Amino acid sequence: MLYLLPAALVLLAIAAANVIGRKLSAPGYSGAESDHFDGTHFRNREDVQLPNAGMGIRYLLTTRPGTWDDWREIPGAQSPPERVGPNQLRVTFINHATTLIQLDGVNLLTDPIWSERASPFSFVGPRRRHAPGLSLAELPPIDVVLVSHNHYDHLNLPTLTQLQKDHDPEFVIGLGNRHLLESNGISRVHELDWNEAVAIEPLSIVAQPARHFSGRGLSDRQRNLWVSFVIDGPGGRVYFAGDTSYGSHFAETAVKFGPLRLAILPIGAYEPQWFMGPVHLNPAEAVKAHLELKAF
Repeated sequence: MLYLLPAALVLLAIAAANVIGRKLSAPGYSGAESDHFDGTHFRNREDVQLPNAGMGIRYLLTTRPGTWDDWREIPGAQSPPERVGPNQLRVTFINHATTLIQLDGVNLLTDPIWSERASPFSFVGPRRRHAPGLSLAELPPIDVVLVSHNHYDHLNLPTLTQLQKDHDPEFVIGLGNRHLLESNGISRVHELDWNEAVAIEPLSIVAQPARHFSGRGLSDRQRNLWVSFVIDGPGGRVYFAGDTSYGSHFAETAVKFGPLRLAILPIGAYEPQWFMGPVHLNPAEAVKAHLELKAF
């Protein structure tokens, strides 16, 4: 009977993974069908090969990661003003996809993360290698928080709940993410589909397409929408891409909103291209996107 033990352990591990996966998975969205939604799952308008288990195993077996310092001390960002005036723009890079955008007297944060790990757990998962450019205590009053999608390195619940407590901002997110935020005590949430907008005076914040995917567990992939944002104000238009690969959406956004005063584009996790390329920009693609967006 001992030969049954390994099989039983495998089945137990699978069952435990499914239970944990359901617990971690975000609530899914249901609604009317569209050109990027079938009623239960979202999709990219262009064909995209999303990472899957087979690709992940190949990556783990064949990739040689670069070396990283356990910890690196870097200079902090210059302290921002409390606000900027009309027609003025100031941007402070904090870390990862987190930026402080100060435009026309409004302070916005993009994809804020101050946690030590981008993970559902505090003891395991990708951890930071240096301190954020600004601490939470150094932030000016935050009026608006933009969240591009629900991956753990972009939708960080400990940070969002702390911002709710300290600043009571308005949160702008893609379709299907409201319930996750509200179930964690976060209020004043605006859910947007692609090409929908919310007015937060004197700004208009418009959700735009991105080429990416969503999911926080084993059973919620593509159940919540990923977006980029155009922040449109008297002082100009700022584009925040969130996470995305290269596609026609950059040129389409430029037709509707260009020229832009600034484009904030992601470069990172782009190698190997066969694995990361379909969902992330590499440096050359980011430059090409910048030119197409007419961000000068």
